[in-house]
Amino acid sequence: MSSIKRALISVSDKTGIVEFAKFLANSGVEILSTGGTAKLLGDAGIRVIEVGDYTGFPEMMDGRVKTLHPKVHGGILARRDLPHHSAAMQKHDIPPIDMVVVNLYPFAATIAKPGVTFDDAIENIDIGGPAMVRASAKNHAFVAIVTDVADYDHIAAEMKANRGSISDYTRLQLAKRAFAHTAEYDGMISTYLSSLEVDADGNTNRRTFPDKLHLTFTKAQDLRYGENPHQDAAFYVEKHPAAGTLANYKQLQGKELSYNNIADADAAWQCCRGFNVPACVIVKHANPCGVAIAYDTLTAYQRALETDPTSAFGGIIAFNQEVDGQTAEAVAKQFVEVLLAPSFSAAAMQVFRAKQNLRLLTIPVAPMVNDVDMKRVGGGMLVQSSDDFDVSQLKVVSKRQPTRAEMNDLVFAFRVAKFVKSNAIVFCRYGMTLGVGAGQMSRVDSTKIAAIKAKNAGLSLKGSVAASDAFFPFRDGLDVIAEAGATAVIQPGGSMRDDEVIKAADEHGVAMVLTGMRHFRH
Repeated sequence: MSSIKRALISVSDKTGIVEFAKFLANSGVEILSTGGTAKLLGDAGIRVIEVGDYTGFPEMMDGRVKTLHPKVHGGILARRDLPHHSAAMQKHDIPPIDMVVVNLYPFAATIAKPGVTFDDAIENIDIGGPAMVRASAKNHAFVAIVTDVADYDHIAAEMKANRGSISDYTRLQLAKRAFAHTAEYDGMISTYLSSLEVDADGNTNRRTFPDKLHLTFTKAQDLRYGENPHQDAAFYVEKHPAAGTLANYKQLQGKELSYNNIADADAAWQCCRGFNVPACVIVKHANPCGVAIAYDTLTAYQRALETDPTSAFGGIIAFNQEVDGQTAEAVAKQFVEVLLAPSFSAAAMQVFRAKQNLRLLTIPVAPMVNDVDMKRVGGGMLVQSSDDFDVSQLKVVSKRQPTRAEMNDLVFAFRVAKFVKSNAIVFCRYGMTLGVGAGQMSRVDSTKIAAIKAKNAGLSLKGSVAASDAFFPFRDGLDVIAEAGATAVIQPGGSMRDDEVIKAADEHGVAMVLTGMRHFRH
């Protein structure tokens, strides 16, 4: 174990640093510090030695040069087990530094600000901080490097328990986090700079897709296996996942999540969270097999289940509002793998306690964000902007205008089709799916399957509406939809045979709305 006798503290995020520094000072640790951190600690009554006084070399150039000094880096990098290192320290009056507490300039927060200038971004690139972090992490056998405010309490507890010392194990764990921290930091800088274009006047413009894309994910958990039992798997999450995304889930009960559970839960939640009224989405093998909106969660669930009760067996169910006791009692009657919602009432939790294998997840509801989608391919990655649906672009192209009720259902159906694997056809009526055709190589086959699904569930398609995720290449798909009983259709349009398809709609007396936007999902 290594005893902590001298610590250097220089932090941008000052959360909890006064309390931690007080603990160190009260433990007999000499504290070196810089700039704003030194002032903060001094104002709190903590004895601090300014780095400039320590090195005998003043801070200069607006703080760009302060810790880049042999007396700092020599004290950090010296190996205490090598006599010639100890001799060099003694010759040049370099005391050892046993702990370095550093977090870096807020580069990510700076470039996230609207209208941030290039100069502001550059000034928030830390130099001395990463140098100290890396030096400390390299020499972790003798130096404890602390880069995360969440570690303060643990370190203080360990020092209390070990008479001011920190174990070899802990110092190694801190070093791992430190190198990950600087790698992520450098990656952010590289990604930002490679996204910039400079015009003839020297103005910088930021592109959506940089030349270099650095991604950092942290393992949240190991999984029992992947899509199949012979595949190993793990779940990784972003450092700061967007609010309301699956990575923010909290599991209340049930077995450990599997690879497929997480994938299907994400599909269900992404579809469900887009509605602003009570909604229920049931997913099986990444496809919605039942979706409904209603005035309450119980009715939404009952209507979603009615679409395809056979496929719903062993499915994933998502609600966008709190699940109450009545809804819980209804859901508990079927076999469900995962149930997710923003919250569960006390009555609902009482019901589900009898089904301990049921995985219950809560996810906070938050506004949708314009993020990017990524897909791994052999030797590379595809990156695209998010698939957003703009209802203001709808255009009626048929002779018959859709009724208000039909238009509401058409928008609902197209929202659902966005989450169905292509080729996708979705029949709906009164905010409830009636038949879903997914993942077929032929659009007309998806149409026939959707109609067959509705028939098998005992649901009539008379007076329904239908959504297609992409244009109809021929009129045959439209003919099948009309013959099944649908009175209105929504589709992107854009086929060379659009006139033929629109003519077919008019022949059947079907209202047709074009979105100008397709929703392929592979």
